[in-house]
Parts: sequence; C-alpha cells; structure tokens
Amino acid sequence: QGTMGDVRILSRRMVRPEPTSLRPLEPETIHLTPWDLKNITVEHIQKGILLPKPPTTGGHVDVERLASSFAGAIGRFYPYAGRLVVAVAPQSQSLIISLRCSGEGAEFIHAMAPAVTIADVTASPVVPRVVSSFFPLDRLLGVDAAAGSRPVLAAQVTELADGVFIAVSMNHGIADGTTFWQLFNTWSELSRAGAGDNVINSMPLPVFDRSFLGSCCAVPIPLPFGKLGDVVGQRVHLFPPVQECFIHFSAASVKELKAKANAEMSGSGTGSTISSLQALLAHLWRAVCRARQLSPDQETAYIVLVGFRGRVGGIPASYAGNAVGNATAKSTAGDIVGKGLGWAAWLLNRAVASCDEASTRDKLASWPQEPSFNCLPGFVAAVPTGTFTGSSPRFDVYGNDFGWGAPVAVRSGSGNKVDGKVTVYAGRAGGGSMALEVCLAPEALARLVADGEFMSATSTVE
Repeated sequence: QGTMGDVRILSRRMVRPEPTSLRPLEPETIHLTPWDLKNITVEHIQKGILLPKPPTTGGHVDVERLASSFAGAIGRFYPYAGRLVVAVAPQSQSLIISLRCSGEGAEFIHAMAPAVTIADVTASPVVPRVVSSFFPLDRLLGVDAAAGSRPVLAAQVTELADGVFIAVSMNHGIADGTTFWQLFNTWSELSRAGAGDNVINSMPLPVFDRSFLGSCCAVPIPLPFGKLGDVVGQRVHLFPPVQECFIHFSAASVKELKAKANAEMSGSGTGSTISSLQALLAHLWRAVCRARQLSPDQETAYIVLVGFRGRVGGIPASYAGNAVGNATAKSTAGDIVGKGLGWAAWLLNRAVASCDEASTRDKLASWPQEPSFNCLPGFVAAVPTGTFTGSSPRFDVYGNDFGWGAPVAVRSGSGNKVDGKVTVYAGRAGGGSMALEVCLAPEALARLVADGEFMSATSTVE
C-alpha cells in the first residue's frame, strides 16, 4: 500500500499528574506480580479511537484541553507517571523490576496527518499501514522502559483531514486491557466535562494495592537473570509482516452463532452454555484453519486471554495492573473444521472454565521459582497453526466522547501483531454486536475474506 501522506509530529511534552489528595507525598514503589512480569516481554497495549472533527469550533481541536484532561486522568492513575526501575538483588544473580511512582510524567504528542481521511481508515476491511503511525512508544517491549528510563504511558492526538485520532500506548508490564480502558474512559470523561477541579468523575478510582495476592506469592520477586537483556525473547518486527483486517458482526449474527453452537451441543450432555464470544471465536477458528489450508491431522491451538477479576477472590473490579492469563484449546484442524461450530466452541468453553481460582493461585505461587514470559513470536514459532485472542467486547470503547461526539471507529497499533493475533471489540452499534481485528499472513488473510461461509456472518457496518 502506498503512503497516504506523512504523519508529522508537531509537539511532544511530558504531562505530569495533577496533584491530588490520592497521591502519597513520598514516592512509593509498586512491586510487580507474576501477571505483570509475564508481560514485560511483549509490546505495548496500543489502542485508539477515530473521532469526527469538533463541529462547534470549526474543526479546531483544543489540544490544551486534551493535555490538561490527560493530566487529570494521570492524577487518578498516578503510578503510570512513574518509571520502571531495576535493582540488582544483593548477593545473588537476580534482578528486581518495580514501578517507581516518581511522577516524572507520561508523554503527550500532538501530530498531523492532513492527507488522511476517516474513510481512508475505515472504508476497507484491510487496515492501512498509516494507522500504526498514530501510536507512540512503537516497537518497544515493556522491559525496554526499564532499560531506557522511558515513560510507561503515552498519548498521541493526530489531526486528520476530517477527523481526530486519539491513541494511547501503555506498558503491558504494568496494566492489562481492563485498566487501559478505565484510564481511557476517565480521560474522555474529564475532557467531556471541561475544566475545573470539581469535575465529578463517574469512573471508580483505580486500586493499586496488591494485597489480594495474600500468602501465595510474596513481592518483590527476584528474577534469576544477570541482566535485563537476558529476559527479552524475540522481537515481533523481526518476523514476516502480517496483514490485518477489521471485520464486523451484527448483534443478530452473533446471537445466531451462539444459538447454533448451543443447539449443536445440546444433545451431548456437556451441560455448559457456550457464550456469544466463544461461538464467534469458534466461527473464526474454523475459518482460519481453512484459510491456512491446514491438513486434517495438523494440530491447531486457540489461546484466549482470560480475565481474573471476578474469577479470583479479593481482586477489586477497578484493580489497576495485570489480572489476565491464557487458556488454551487444542485439536486437529480436521476436527475443528469437520466436527462443527458447537464442538469447536465447546473446546474454548472448557479451556476458559479450567482457569478456576485454585489453579490460578497455584500458578501464581509457582511462577517465581520458574519464571516464564509471554513472547508472541515465540508462540508463533512453537505453534505456527495457532490463533491468539486478547481484549474483550465488554470494554467501553464507543463511550469515549471527548466532548464533541462519539467515536466512529477503534483501531490498534502495530504492537504484538503476529500471524494469528486477533483482537475483539464491542461493535459500534452496541446491543451485543462485535468486531474482530484479525492478523494473518497476507495469502491466508486473502483466503479468509473470500471464505463465503465465514463472511456470511459478517456485516459491512463499522
């Protein structure tokens, strides 16, 4: 794809958190849990929304208002204005990585892409390459922030010909998608409400306390490495590029897939209800097996990210940090394609159900003795027939009105884009509609969007 005109950076600054009563006077240190540390080897969470130009101001974007409301949001999420620090544990070859709440600031970037229109971004299911230029902290792993004293959080406001793209990049070693969108929602609500300290924000305050770990896992955790570089695995951008497409499913279509999956399994005595998301991902899994032209006896795996808030006792709903893990379903491609939608969905259902509190706490407790880190290129190398889904349709994406209208689209940056990576979002129409952002090798993606059985469930609406 040709370039659609360059993205020009107009200004960069460090935004410090607004002083609030929430923030302790002495800089504190937040110790990372196994869930946090597992994710310091992946690229940043990069999500952003596409908004129309503000109609009331003749299209002028009040960048100062966006910067000051960002400072207000960081005031509530003050540790994210800090820096990752590395200490060498005394008398041993080990490292301790922590988040020091130093208040040094998050980066705020103002950019322009005057040749890019909203339609350029949304008209085709294939996502144009220019979108990745709307995101800061690109191609960095979480652990790179510790090595270079970089910010763990950055925002970029890019003005397009007829719209505005507001993007946030957040270090995955300090937060997961739930926390990411809570921060994003807080920022948009503060911007929408306008200036003043008396703004009442409806978002619950983030909870940074790690005491829910209890005795199962003492922090800080010494990592058995001599230097930071030893922690890092392979980097994503050294792998063959993938193509990505954005595919929409109406509420009616998702409901139909769920009904079909449950009907197929109703006589099997399994007794568990397949969810809408499990049915949709099973529909995709089957299509990806066809698009990759896997032979029937090839093993294929589907990894789903599972959230632990609400699954593991004591974790507050507004806990700020990582509270996610992987559930893996495996089978042969022949069975995934041949045994029907319900069977593939039931495998996903069983994998998610296996992430119960007892097994989760066991994994937390044993992790410090044998630390392992998430590495998407490593996953692709180990399971080239695998698919991996993160994010959640429960995240509030389309509620992010910054004061002049609701988002028209959501997109993500180039972070963690490997063959088989799928991101799930709520659909713009709400009501149970969903959207999938699918990354595959170009020839497999071409076959996927030409697959009649798969595409018959999709809708063209953004």
